[in-house]
Amino acid sequence: MRNKLPLLSVPYVVWMALFVVAPIIMVVIYAFSSAAGGFTLANFARMGTYTVVFTRSFKLALIATVICLLIGYPVSYMMSKEGPRFQRIAMVLIMLPMWMNFLLRTYSWMSILENNGLLNQLFQKIGLITLYNNVFGTDLAFFRMINTQGAVVLGMVYNYLPFMILPIYSVIVKLDDSLIEAARDLGASTFNVFRRVILPLSLPGVLSGITMVFVPSVSTFAISKMLGGGTEMLLGDLIEQQFLGGAYNPQLGAAISLVMMVIVVVCMWIMNRFGEGEEQAVMM
Repeated sequence: MRNKLPLLSVPYVVWMALFVVAPIIMVVIYAFSSAAGGFTLANFARMGTYTVVFTRSFKLALIATVICLLIGYPVSYMMSKEGPRFQRIAMVLIMLPMWMNFLLRTYSWMSILENNGLLNQLFQKIGLITLYNNVFGTDLAFFRMINTQGAVVLGMVYNYLPFMILPIYSVIVKLDDSLIEAARDLGASTFNVFRRVILPLSLPGVLSGITMVFVPSVSTFAISKMLGGGTEMLLGDLIEQQFLGGAYNPQLGAAISLVMMVIVVVCMWIMNRFGEGEEQAVMM
């Protein structure tokens, strides 16, 4: 059986080499190459002109991740405390939107948030816009929600919230109830049980959820293009522009991609180290 394992792993190794290792090598080569094909560091030097895009991307991704965590953890905790039937129904409701195409889900938010969209029509009918104009002395015909940073964050939260809920739920639901009972028998309050037992033990799920939300949020381009209207350019939009847009410069796009990958890997390493420290503290 041991002799067959390397043979069975050949397709996986070939797949990883072709579709993971080879693209990364190509990105590295392009990042350190000039248009003429020679070695250069000019691509990284030019990235300083896009500091605003880097800052905006990480800021919005961080905000979306924090919001997903604030929503996802309580939802995961409440799901884990309910019966199996409720958990199955809640899981279906959480997964149901993900069965729809990603672009269709984002397009639906465009129709909801646009100037004459569903929300603004609702606000007009209930008189909220009129009330706002009377209170603040404005003359608004609609609330501007589309093509804003808030709309981009909303799109991130809506699309990536399940990736925060599911890892946390899968960890909390497997916690041994005897640990919680023992903590309560020793006189710990409900808050201390959560702070000293549940939260540290659920940290692996929290870190997985943070990673699964932050990484796609910081590199997204469809959400920012559709809900930001092209006015809130993120790193994903910038990279796409260098490869497919009018400012064709694959060397610069590869350099930006490489730096972004390094930053994401460093963030993941820091979170993993933090998680290891928390687990050791719990064991002590």
